[in-house]
Amino acid sequence: MTVPVPDLATQAASLSPLALFLQADFIVKAVMIGLLAASIWTWAIIISFAFGMKGEVGRCTEYEKDFWRSDDIDRFHDKRGGEDIPTARVFGAAIAEWRRSTNQKVVDRDGTRDRLTTVMSSSIAAEADRLSDRLNILATIGAVAPFVGLFGTVWGIMRSFTAIAAQQNSSLAVVAPGIAEALFATAIGLFAAIPAVIAYNRYANNVERLVARYEIFMEEFASILQRQAFAARA
Repeated sequence: MTVPVPDLATQAASLSPLALFLQADFIVKAVMIGLLAASIWTWAIIISFAFGMKGEVGRCTEYEKDFWRSDDIDRFHDKRGGEDIPTARVFGAAIAEWRRSTNQKVVDRDGTRDRLTTVMSSSIAAEADRLSDRLNILATIGAVAPFVGLFGTVWGIMRSFTAIAAQQNSSLAVVAPGIAEALFATAIGLFAAIPAVIAYNRYANNVERLVARYEIFMEEFASILQRQAFAARA
């Protein structure tokens, strides 16, 4: 009696990523599609954030260089105060508050200093929130994707046990497809989560450094405004 020999090429093809997806039931397919969409979204955010952050740092650097080279703050504000740059927005908010606070016969020095600090701090906090908005998505994907993949894994293993019970056969040929698609769901979850976590940690650090840079600019600029305002009324 001749024992049939399994076709290894056929078995390998049946366990390919595409075949595993096609063989999966609709729940595991939904998990895989959701995780693939999350992975694409993650990489879109990573690429756009990389280019966006690089451009923003470059624009802020050039703006600050021009600002510190300027010898007339009011003229610089009239010329470049309305630019769509984080430093320009902090600068514009400070100038507006400074003009309101000093456009009086008697200037409250402590009040002016506190209001300038409050206004610029609020502007910096708004910029930090704007920069961190998409990072929250990365954090969510990094935290949730492995568990979504694990759900697909558990469901696939349940299908394998169901197949064993239905066919009353625990051979590898029976359980392999279900286990393979289960592990494939886990792999897709990790594929989505790992880049998201790495990118989140890196870009969160970049945002913190950029916010610290805004705060240094705020402190130096606030000192200049106070010296000018109080010297003019000395």
